[in-house]
Amino acid sequence: MTTTADRNAPAPRAFKVIGTRPIRHDGYDKVTGRAKYGADVQMAGMLYGAVLRSPHAHARIVKIDTSKAEAMPGVHAVVTSKDFPATIQPYEARETLGDPNVISENSMARAKVLYRGHALAAVAADSQHIAQEALARIAVEYAVLPAVLDVREAMKPGAPQLHEHLESGNIAKHSQFKGGDLAAGFKQADITVELEFTTQPVHQGYIEPHNSTALWGQDGNLTVWTSTQGAFVVRAQTAAMLNLPQSRVRVIPMEIGGGFGGKIPVYLDAVAALLSQKTRRPVKLVMSRREVFEGTGPAAGTYMRVKMGATKQGKITAAEAYFAFAAGAFPGSPVGSAMNTGIAPYKVDNFQIDGYDVVVNKPRVAAYRAPGSPQGAYAIEQVVDALAKKLGMDPMEFRLKNVTRTGDRAVTGVVFPSIGTEEVERAIASHPHYKSKLTGKNRGRGVSMGYWGNAGMASSVTINVNADGAISLVSGSVDIGGTRPAVAMQAAEILGITAQDVHPSVGDTDSVGYTGVTGGSRTAFATGMAAIKAAEEIIRLLKGRVALLWETQPDVVDFQDGVFISRKNPKDTMTFKQIAGKMSSTGGPVTASAQVDATKFIGPSAAGMIVDVEVDPETGKVTILRCTAFQDVGKAAHPSYVEGQIQGGTVQGIGWALNEEYYFSKDGTMTNSSFLDYRIPTALDLPMIEAVLIEYPNPGHPFGLRGVGESSLIPPMAAVANAIESAIGVRVTHLPMNPGEVLSAVQKKSKAE
Repeated sequence: MTTTADRNAPAPRAFKVIGTRPIRHDGYDKVTGRAKYGADVQMAGMLYGAVLRSPHAHARIVKIDTSKAEAMPGVHAVVTSKDFPATIQPYEARETLGDPNVISENSMARAKVLYRGHALAAVAADSQHIAQEALARIAVEYAVLPAVLDVREAMKPGAPQLHEHLESGNIAKHSQFKGGDLAAGFKQADITVELEFTTQPVHQGYIEPHNSTALWGQDGNLTVWTSTQGAFVVRAQTAAMLNLPQSRVRVIPMEIGGGFGGKIPVYLDAVAALLSQKTRRPVKLVMSRREVFEGTGPAAGTYMRVKMGATKQGKITAAEAYFAFAAGAFPGSPVGSAMNTGIAPYKVDNFQIDGYDVVVNKPRVAAYRAPGSPQGAYAIEQVVDALAKKLGMDPMEFRLKNVTRTGDRAVTGVVFPSIGTEEVERAIASHPHYKSKLTGKNRGRGVSMGYWGNAGMASSVTINVNADGAISLVSGSVDIGGTRPAVAMQAAEILGITAQDVHPSVGDTDSVGYTGVTGGSRTAFATGMAAIKAAEEIIRLLKGRVALLWETQPDVVDFQDGVFISRKNPKDTMTFKQIAGKMSSTGGPVTASAQVDATKFIGPSAAGMIVDVEVDPETGKVTILRCTAFQDVGKAAHPSYVEGQIQGGTVQGIGWALNEEYYFSKDGTMTNSSFLDYRIPTALDLPMIEAVLIEYPNPGHPFGLRGVGESSLIPPMAAVANAIESAIGVRVTHLPMNPGEVLSAVQKKSKAE
C-alpha cells in the first residue's frame, strides 16, 4: 500500500523507472547459489585459520606459550598481540568509524582479556581440524579479575575497572542536552509520568558468519577478501592496525549474507593478514556461530529513566531522560543516537537528556539498524502512551498535538529539515487498522513512533557505455538489501533506458572511488545521487557525439526520455542506444565517474506502527495478531524492496520485543550462543505485516528519496509494550517481554493492588 502526502509537498513527478518493480539484477545468482560469499573464497596454497578466545570475562594475561602449537605438523604460523605494531599511525576518523587502537585491541587482546570470547591468539594450518587442535596446545596463564556485567553496577564507585586510563571508572563519557527551563516545564504540567526501563544486548540476526581471507604478497601489497558493509572502512582500519599505507591494501568485498550494522566493524582482517605475512600464503578465517555471538558486537543493553509532564489539554511541557548504555568492553555505545532521536517525534520546549557510555565485561557493541534509537523509543514511547492514558486521550491524538514539523529544532539545536512525522501520524490515525474494533479477552492495541536522521557520507560511481546501449555501473556500495538495483534504477531514469539495461556491480577499493559504508540508511540515497551525477555527465558527453554527427554545437542538443533532439531541427532525433552504437566513429569509449558528499542533503525518516496482541495471563505468552508498519520513504525507488525493508525491520523489532537477548551467567558466559537457544521469530510467530509507504519527497534528492533501512526497527518494541498494557493493564518495562517477564509484571501489579 502506497500513499502520497500532500502537505506542502510538490506535485508527484512522473517517472518511467523509479517506482517500478523490476527483478533485481543479482537475484538469480543469489537464489541459485552462484553468488560468491566470503566463505566461498578458494585459492591455491590456501591455509585455514582459527582463533583462540578467552574463557574468562576479565583477566590479566600473565603468559602465552605457543611453542607446542607451532611445533605441530601442519601448523605454519601463530600470531598474538605481539605481532601487531605497538603504535598505530593516526588517520582520518571519518573514514574508519572507530579508534584503530581500540579496534586492534579488540581484534587481539594485549595485557588483559575483557570479555569471554576476546581473541588472544590465532593459528594458520593446512586444515581447519589441525588449526583447532593447535589452539588446544596454546598454553595461557591468566590472573582472573572480578567482572562487571550490569551497566548500573559498572557505574558504581569501586566497581571492577576495565580500563585504567578512564578517569571516571567505567564511565567512558557523559553527554547532556538541555533546553528551556526544565523545572518550569514540570511546574506547568497537570500530570507527570516517570518510568524506569532495562534492555539486554541483542544480535542483529545475520545468517552469514564473519569471515576474511588475506594474501600478503611478495611485493608487500595486501589483498583482503571479506564480507563487509564497507570495503573502504576495512581498508582504512586494517592499514592503520598494520601501519601500512592505505594504497598498499586492496579490499575486495564479497556478497554479504546479512549485516544490519553488525558487519561494519573489523574483527578478522588484520589477524588473517598477519598470518599470511608470516606464511606468504593466503589464509582464510571463518567464525563459528558461537564465535559470532561471543566475539562480535551486539546491540547495547541499557538502563533508562524517563519523566515527562503534560497539561490537561495534552501539551507536553517537559521531558527528562537518563540513558545509560553498556558499550561492552570498549567505549563507543550508541547512546548519543538515543539522546538525539528519543523525543524527536515531539516538540518539547523544556528538556534535559543525559547519556552515559559505560564499559562492561561483555563483547564490544556494534551498530544494529538505527543504533540506539530503538532502545530510546522503547522508553520514550511508553511514557508518551502512559501520559495519553492518564489524560483519557486517544494516543494518536495526543501525539499529533505534540508532533514535530519541518523547521522545529532538535534537542541538539539543529533545525529539522523536511520531515514527514505528521504525515506518518495522520496515516496511522486514519488507517482502517487503527479505526477497527478489537474484540476478545486479554487483547490490546498499541502504537508507537520512531525517528531516524539518516546519513549522507561520500559515494562514488563509474558508468561505462556499451555499444549496444546498455551501461555498466560500478559503485563502492555493498548490497545488503536491494541497493544495487535501486542505484541502477536511478541511473536508468536519467538515461531513459530500462533497469535491465544497467549492469551494476560492486567494485573493490582499487577500482572505484572512496565510498562510505552501506549503513545509516544512506546507500540508495547517496550512492544513487552519485549515479545520477555520473549519468548526467554521460548525457553531456553524448550530446557532443550527437552534435558531431549533426554538424552542430552541443548546446543545441536536448535530451529527454532517452532521445537526443535538435532544438534547431526537431526532426533530427537519435536515441541513447543509437548514439551508443556509434561511439567508435565519434571519438571512442564514453565513460564518466562521479562522487558526492551527501551530508547536506539528508532527508530524515519517521516511522510508526500499530500492533494488536493477545496475552495469556496464566502463561505470559504474547501472540501478535495484526501488525501495520508505516514509514516516510520520500519516494520508493523500488517499492518491493522498500516494503521488504520495513517488514524485515518490524520482524526484528518483534523478536527484540518478545524473545531475543544475550543471556549471561554470573561469570560472564553467554549461555545461549546458538540460533537454537537464541530465538528469533519465524513465520509461525508472525502475522502478515502490512507496510504503508508514506511518500513525502525529500527536497535534497533529485527523485525525492529518503533512506529507508533503519526507521522500521524503532517503533516495534514500544508498540508491543503499549499493546500488552492495553490488553492486561500491566506495563512491562524490561526487554525482552518474554512470558516470564510478563508474568512477573502481572504478579507485581497484583501485590501492589
